[in-house]
Amino acid sequence: MGNGSSREGKESRRSRLKQKLQRFRTHRLHLRTRFSRNAAGVVNQRAVTVEDFSGIALLTLIGADMKFKDKWLTCVSFGEQTFRTEISDTTEKPIWNSEKKLLLEKNGPSLARVSVFETNRLSRNKIVGYCELDIFDFVVQEPESACKSFDLLDPASSNVVGSVFLSCAIEDPVETEKRFAKRILSVVDYNEDGQLSFSEFSDLIRAFGNLVAANKKEELFRAADLNGDGVVSIDELAALLALQQEKEPIINNCPVCGEALPLTDKLNAMIHMTLCFDEGTGNQVMTGGFLTDRQASYGWMFKLSEWTHLSTYDVGLNTGSNASHIVVIDRKTKRLVEELIDSKIVLSMRAIYQSKIGLRLMDQGAKEILQRLSEKQGKKMNTVESSQKISSFLEFFKDQINMSEVKYPLQHFKTFNEFFIRELKPGARPIAYMNRDDVAVCAADCRLMAFQSVEDSTRFWIKGRKFSIRGLLGKNVNPNAFLDGSLVIFRLAPQDYHRFHVPVSGVIEKFVDVSGSLYTVNPIAVNSKYCNVFTENKRTVAIISTSEFGKVAFVAIGATMVGSINFVRKEGDHVKKGDELGYFSFGGSTVICVFEKNSIRIDEDLLANSGRSLETLVSVGMQLGVSTRTFAGST
Repeated sequence: MGNGSSREGKESRRSRLKQKLQRFRTHRLHLRTRFSRNAAGVVNQRAVTVEDFSGIALLTLIGADMKFKDKWLTCVSFGEQTFRTEISDTTEKPIWNSEKKLLLEKNGPSLARVSVFETNRLSRNKIVGYCELDIFDFVVQEPESACKSFDLLDPASSNVVGSVFLSCAIEDPVETEKRFAKRILSVVDYNEDGQLSFSEFSDLIRAFGNLVAANKKEELFRAADLNGDGVVSIDELAALLALQQEKEPIINNCPVCGEALPLTDKLNAMIHMTLCFDEGTGNQVMTGGFLTDRQASYGWMFKLSEWTHLSTYDVGLNTGSNASHIVVIDRKTKRLVEELIDSKIVLSMRAIYQSKIGLRLMDQGAKEILQRLSEKQGKKMNTVESSQKISSFLEFFKDQINMSEVKYPLQHFKTFNEFFIRELKPGARPIAYMNRDDVAVCAADCRLMAFQSVEDSTRFWIKGRKFSIRGLLGKNVNPNAFLDGSLVIFRLAPQDYHRFHVPVSGVIEKFVDVSGSLYTVNPIAVNSKYCNVFTENKRTVAIISTSEFGKVAFVAIGATMVGSINFVRKEGDHVKKGDELGYFSFGGSTVICVFEKNSIRIDEDLLANSGRSLETLVSVGMQLGVSTRTFAGST
């Protein structure tokens, strides 16, 4: 290209550069959930260490083979990122040829979920099937870039409903470092012949946003142009640029998205630009910027409501108080998941719990209404007729209830409440380190928040002005041992397995019932500054005495539609962690465990998520933390 560029006018060259950068920007990776906002609202990339960086994966979604004709789209969820393809033509064999680059970390996610949706609905497209694949296992088992077929499973029945075709290649850190300069410099290689003129190189330097480097462009170019013919190869120039970047960084801004790059962090600058650039394989690049596959799959009516701020997605404090969709992170897959809840219920809860007027109504008699409603609904769910609601309940939560884990078949349940308090098959919930009593485990299938201190819990999550350990435990429990202790909140949603289990091994000293209201335990209420859900709701406190953690307060809290808290153990019982302790009848509810101060070291990932005001989706038996009394000698 070298001499050809000299025939173009300066404005023409700049115009072509802008057009090419615009194409890159159109296809760029929106690293929305790889970023955090500081107090000023500026987006900052979360840094990756050299030790954690494992490479860049290029995942290509080729097509699918479905059992009926429709217009299809596919979403790929990986960690805290979700991407979507374009919508296919009406066919039973859609072709997308869509690709996306994924950042791989040694301690990060490796499991990708591929979800296929039919798009014949205005507001919400319907998921038809999904598959999950481990990126590392896929590349190890198959030659890189080889196409492989994966069965698509119905979320409700696990029956095969089609297949999807994928390929994947991984670029290791060494390859990424070698190639990243070539990717950047190829922006101005208009003819793609591997050669650059000085004028084109000048345009690129200007795009880097470094005024000091602009004065050195002649020097840099001459160093690369070894034969003095005014043209250098991209390989030569890339090597020189990499060397210069080590001495004195000249790239201040990403030439694709324009964001400022960390000048002292060469690794993350390289990763950022690698993910921003598309190498031009001819494939479509998936659209990013989504938190969950459900958000990515919504139709145009949802997009309109999002544009008018009637529907919002976010993580953190806004999840409970302002956003109309609750997003949690799945601990097992390290993927963001949307919690299903009827939109009308969201609006009514916000009207009641997020306003002074709503709570004033509660004080003027609505509490009694909730009590009567819960009692009436509880009786209704114990009737034979209520069993007819099971199928619609399963349909609504079709991708969040796994019936293959349930101990009895569906026809076994004669009422809805029998189904609601369903048991699981033996072994469905393995208990972490079963033979080590110094390891505490999760008490329920739930959305978990964990805090080393009560102060942290009120700063990041519980916004009720009067929340306290004394108020939580009630007047008949001595709170002194727990006042500055650690707090773990296990929130059960309606679709969850509703039996709760013992988190630690020990002896049950006593049960204490505390009367109260039946507010919802949804984050909309918990995040409200106008009410105190945990200290005002009906609850039962169990004190467990242990050798490893001292005393542990296990508080089972009732909620709207949950008037019944049932325990299957009694005072004086010796219990082993993972043993069933009780269950909640119809609805959603919460368990709170309070540990004595400095008695437990809660797992770092749980604390980190909670510090972001982000609930973690966990299962019974997952590790919660380790006793500080034995931590030094544990593995």
